[in-house]
Amino acid sequence: VFSALRAGASGFLLKDVAPADLVRAIRTVASGQGLLAPSVTARLIAEFCRQPEGAPAVTDDLDTLTGREREVLLLVTRGLSNTEIAAKLHVSIATVKTYIGRLLDKLGARDRVQLVITGYEHGLVTPMGGR
Repeated sequence: VFSALRAGASGFLLKDVAPADLVRAIRTVASGQGLLAPSVTARLIAEFCRQPEGAPAVTDDLDTLTGREREVLLLVTRGLSNTEIAAKLHVSIATVKTYIGRLLDKLGARDRVQLVITGYEHGLVTPMGGR
């Protein structure tokens, strides 16, 4: 799954997904969002936890972000929705969408899934409890 996501996949579902859930997933990905089956998410986190710990793979990518953009990236990495981010930061949903768009552009990511991967790879959060 890591390889597929790094290669540009916008989501991952198991083959036993119900037809209605598959249709919803296609619409979600077509709208520019990412999607992972809940059981896949749990496995990804477990696998991430098993990898040897080392220094976060921080690169200059995050140096181009403003403080607020870093904040939004952190909240996206923690799995918050646009609505939840807006409430937490006391801004409008449109403002959150603007920040998400800037993050996608600056980090060269296609969707939220890739933003989450970037957040984990840069050590913004850790799988067990977060920062």
